[in-house]
Amino acid sequence: MNPIFLITLLVVLFFSVIIHENAHGYAALLSGDDTAKLMGRLTLNPLPHIDLMGTIFLPIFMLLLSGGRFAFGWAKPVPINPYNFRDYKRGIFFTGIAGPLSNIGLAFCFAFVFRLFPGGTRSPFGLLLAYGCLINLLLAIFNLIPIPPLDGSRVVSGLLPAHLEASYRRLEPFGIFIVMFLFISGLFNVIWRIVEALGAILLGTTISI
Repeated sequence: MNPIFLITLLVVLFFSVIIHENAHGYAALLSGDDTAKLMGRLTLNPLPHIDLMGTIFLPIFMLLLSGGRFAFGWAKPVPINPYNFRDYKRGIFFTGIAGPLSNIGLAFCFAFVFRLFPGGTRSPFGLLLAYGCLINLLLAIFNLIPIPPLDGSRVVSGLLPAHLEASYRRLEPFGIFIVMFLFISGLFNVIWRIVEALGAILLGTTISI
């Protein structure tokens, strides 16, 4: 794959995760917590959001490993203090779901421009738009997995009674290991099939990666 295209794809991924983190921060601000704002994290400036592993090394490694067919990553999480929320449960719920919703919105935007673009996947720009749609669908669906510390766990926490939430949050130290186990057992294949199906609906065509 063209190196310039790969770099552009990484920029799309980086932009998408920055929007994701900003969405968390703004949702927290609207809920009463200004921690992210005070720490200068409500910005599109990429520098405060860079996580060395998730923003740089992992996406590059995955692109090289997959021959440019696939990339995934994350930005430095936006700091949030849920005890500042006016309504703790509502704040946790909306802060958690805001990130994935921002990626779903971006997926629709990429798909909309793709459908307007006459070249489709026959041109590098059209292919980039299609990949942008799929990347954002992947970010949304992956982050909605209800395992701490993923966003889906915040959504679930916002819906659970207090005594059940406390038990649920105890999973957080083991969350990354649970996610790794699920991926080894084939979870990623299931998620990717969902992404491809939704992408085909939004884009009006099937994209082979």
